Amino acid sequence: MTPLAGLVRRTLLERGRAVAWFLHMTKPASFKNFKTSPDIIRLAVMLYIRFPLSLRNVEDLLHERGIDVNHETVRYWWNRFGPMFAAEIRRKRVQQLRAFSKWKWHVDEVFVKVNGKRYYLWRAVDHEGEVLEAVVSKRRNKAAALKFLRKLMKRHGCAEEIVTDRFASYKAALREMGALEKQQTGRWLNNRVENSHLPFRRRERAMQRFRRMRSLQKFAAVHSSV
Repeated sequence: MTPLAGLVRRTLLERGRAVAWFLHMTKPASFKNFKTSPDIIRLAVMLYIRFPLSLRNVEDLLHERGIDVNHETVRYWWNRFGPMFAAEIRRKRVQQLRAFSKWKWHVDEVFVKVNGKRYYLWRAVDHEGEVLEAVVSKRRNKAAALKFLRKLMKRHGCAEEIVTDRFASYKAALREMGALEKQQTGRWLNNRVENSHLPFRRRERAMQRFRRMRSLQKFAAVHSSV
């Protein structure tokens, strides 16, 4: 393993995710025609996703390690490889999570402003704090909750318990899906998912907020997976 590959691995382990397989999971063909080492590309993308850093911050960190990369190049790598890395990590994680016999989900939503307009980020985590799904919607109502929960269950099956706040749309959506008996509500029960919003909020401040809904959805999906 090269020193740079070791740095990527340590970066991931510091975040509490022992995913050494990440260094080898992306097909070599994915980096065809790129002169830059795949290890450098992985490092740049993971730094940008996992930490509240701007593109220029990532550029500076790489320069400190003797890597001459422009912040616009980091932006290109993030757009090109971020979703790919996230998809592969998500597939691996889903296989592991489905092995749990007693699986509890925590579901919550927060508002995010995009060009002065309010949107809603719906997020679900499991009982260990692993982010399962993150979806952006224009509205906060039964239809949006139903769409989110259906997507969540289509990808992960169904948990034994689904913890929510007392927002009425969750109850209405779960009733329509025939899963109302799985719902749990309580003042302190949903702290786990509420805490999971904090890293995203730090990222939002570092990026000086999002300018397009598409960018928000893309980042939310990738950030939740890595």
